[in-house]
Amino acid sequence: MSDKGAGRQPSESAAERARTAERRERIHALVLAGETRVDELSLRLGVSASTVRRDLARLTGQGRIARTYGGALATPHEPEPSLRERARIAQDAKDAIARLAATLVGAGDTALLDAGTTTGRLAHHLRERQDIRVVTNGATAALELLRAEGVELVWVGGTFRRISESTIGPLAEQVVRRISADQAFLGADGLVAGRGICEADLSQTALKELMAARAREVYVLADASKLGHAPFDAWAPLDRPWTLVTDAGATPAQLAAFRADPLVEVVVAEAT
Repeated sequence: MSDKGAGRQPSESAAERARTAERRERIHALVLAGETRVDELSLRLGVSASTVRRDLARLTGQGRIARTYGGALATPHEPEPSLRERARIAQDAKDAIARLAATLVGAGDTALLDAGTTTGRLAHHLRERQDIRVVTNGATAALELLRAEGVELVWVGGTFRRISESTIGPLAEQVVRRISADQAFLGADGLVAGRGICEADLSQTALKELMAARAREVYVLADASKLGHAPFDAWAPLDRPWTLVTDAGATPAQLAAFRADPLVEVVVAEAT
């Protein structure tokens, strides 16, 4: 008897895929109804905790829920847009912010770039620089710098989050813990004065907090549409001095709360 192919995992049948899809829909409904812990969901559905965690990871990647430690939260405010969808929004404002942010990186500096569309534009404006190091968990930023010979590029590995095209999780955090940076440039789905950066997933906020802790200077790159906006339930508090870099579309009312915070410096990028 031949053992050819021994050890291969059988492919998932159509029936198994249907059961998996049905189970994930049930998990999503239960999270919306308030059952948020892995152990509760495992007991209710009669499946292992590891199966529930895998399903929660897939639902999080689709932007339908936000992960928490030990479970999940519903995200009823807004569906999370993909990175490509976000890239079509406020393009001129994001480019102006990124162009200004690029001037903050000096020769010999190490810059931590968060994932996102504005940080991706920042990487674009750093392509011709010499003698700098960029550490990033964002696929867009990494691709911009892939052939930039004057830039030492450090890609932060980890779990790939497709909707944001970024790496997150314990492996990513382990890399960032071993880095000391001159600047951290953080993106945001929303930004609220006195509260911090709003994101769809706690793994994202955990990594942002760590990036901020590893840098000498912290900059949050947020166009006017993000200011005072809280579309999700996960937060990265900003409890040290930091600089908001925004665009000229920000209104005085939007900026007033940030300017009143003694920890915050506000810089407005003018359109070119």
